[in-house]
Amino acid sequence: MPPRRGASWVIRLHDAADEVFWAVRLNLLWLAGTLLGAVLLGIGPATVAGCTLARRHARGESFQAVPAFVSVYRRQFVPGTTLLFPVLGVSACLVSDYLYFASRGPAAVLPRLATLAALAAVALIVAYLLPMVVHFDLRPLACLPKASLFALTRPASSVLLLFALLAVLKLTAAYPFLALVISVGGWIQLDTWLCLRFFAENEARLRAERIS
Repeated sequence: MPPRRGASWVIRLHDAADEVFWAVRLNLLWLAGTLLGAVLLGIGPATVAGCTLARRHARGESFQAVPAFVSVYRRQFVPGTTLLFPVLGVSACLVSDYLYFASRGPAAVLPRLATLAALAAVALIVAYLLPMVVHFDLRPLACLPKASLFALTRPASSVLLLFALLAVLKLTAAYPFLALVISVGGWIQLDTWLCLRFFAENEARLRAERIS
């Protein structure tokens, strides 16, 4: 017998609440890992560990979040830092350039827009890169060109990822306390879930092309 409409609504509400609580837990774990590495050295392994747990959660696996996070964090401390540290440096330079051009007013509209486009491209590549690193058995440096190619050849998926990121940033700018509660954890889970779907669709398309 199919569930009654009221029971179905309750189930959906429970599932939504469960996802929110999971994003909050992931956010707290990410904050703890980032602070443990004095921010600059902790943000890389914390983000890779967060994406790893987000992938397992999206695949419906059952696991203890804290031990799983600590295990990946310790294993990925050096690789994760090596992966994201250059990205942080490039992003900081681009943000600095954008603020400089913005301060010059209309005379620097073109370089300001070019800097903004470059910053969006970096964010997009990283949005693909992190789930790709934890999903495929490849070295991070080997994933970088693949993530860049994926961003260029999947415009619809890329626009969706950028839209999701901008939505999270806008909400966090309006309500800064969300950064301490759910923003990062929610983005990691959403980005990983979307990318896993994109990867699966791409693999299915490639298999169909090989068969035909």
